[in-house]
Amino acid sequence: MRFRHPDGSIVHLAYCTNVHPAETLDGVLAQLRDHCEPVRRRLGRDRLGIGLWLAKDAAQALVTDPSALRGLRTELDRRGLEVVTLNGFPYEGFGAEEVKYRVYKPDWADPERLDHTSALARVLAGLLPDDVAEGTISTLPLAWRTAYDDERAETARTALLTLAERLDAIEELTGRSIRVGLEPEPGCVVETTRDAIAPLTAIAHHRIGICVDTCHLATSFEDPDTALDALTDARVPVVKSQLSAALHAEHPHLPEVREALSAFAEPRFLHQTRTATAAGLRATDDLDEALAGHALPDGAPWRAHFHVPLHAAPAAPLTSTLPVLRTALTRLVGGPAPLTRHLEVETYTWQALPPELRPRGRAQLAEGIAAELTLARDLLTDLGLKELP
Repeated sequence: MRFRHPDGSIVHLAYCTNVHPAETLDGVLAQLRDHCEPVRRRLGRDRLGIGLWLAKDAAQALVTDPSALRGLRTELDRRGLEVVTLNGFPYEGFGAEEVKYRVYKPDWADPERLDHTSALARVLAGLLPDDVAEGTISTLPLAWRTAYDDERAETARTALLTLAERLDAIEELTGRSIRVGLEPEPGCVVETTRDAIAPLTAIAHHRIGICVDTCHLATSFEDPDTALDALTDARVPVVKSQLSAALHAEHPHLPEVREALSAFAEPRFLHQTRTATAAGLRATDDLDEALAGHALPDGAPWRAHFHVPLHAAPAAPLTSTLPVLRTALTRLVGGPAPLTRHLEVETYTWQALPPELRPRGRAQLAEGIAAELTLARDLLTDLGLKELP
């Protein structure tokens, strides 16, 4: 979906396909047919943006076979779909029964991460619509915190500088500008936007910036205005933003709140949980750990890294951090010029919701994704952006 900002620039809105697990190119092509096109039709649009997630095997198939890349581009066009952004965070296995810590491997100190992201950039340059000159990719925020030291930090910095050189070469060769954004996430080396400033200013390359995920922002209790002002002051580019909402519990000391939270503690994804105290953030790596005993103080609200559907906050006594998303979006695209032009709804946890909230079949999932995009569209038009055909 495309919108014209009051300054005349085009802002793109997509939804991320990591909600539809696929490891191979055939699986990606099936996604377009079974999920993405039905969402577009449900919205009644001639064109729908998708933030494509390409696992390692799918990316390799596309980067090594020009005819396969042309075939994917043709299929996108045929189904009324367009790609300006990729989710390059998960490497493989995102549809596995247990993902948890595996999603952080390989990290930016491992050569496979550089190779994969370089392949994604080459693929994206070939997928961009004819009238779009810029593509974006979100990626792992360096590494999970526990396996990182000065040596690995320097290796990661060198890898990102090499990536920037490769992105320069892609633009020289194709005329397409591809930028990559580190996506701060709780528990990682770069957990917050503030954590991103030092490594990104050390790299100091316009092609390497930040991807602001509003669920992660909220989980770490960051104030959106403060965070985005700091990025602007540091001249760190917001490459893209993922529009998402976290799980919020206002009164975690109450037994009924803990019981409601326990329904969201599930075995597939990691649900880092945070609370803000006078001494700073207190944290656990997962929601079940927070609920066990006294791992987290419960005198103030808890937030958990669980991407809940934008249009459907959990029932009381829980809610979502949609207000944080609204505030962030106002700052991102509500000013005289947009801070980013690529927005992506990223709720990948539909099938991890408590059983009674999960969509039953493809049609219900398409309906839910379309409802999320409709909410995001309404937020954008309320900010003065004009939806384009």
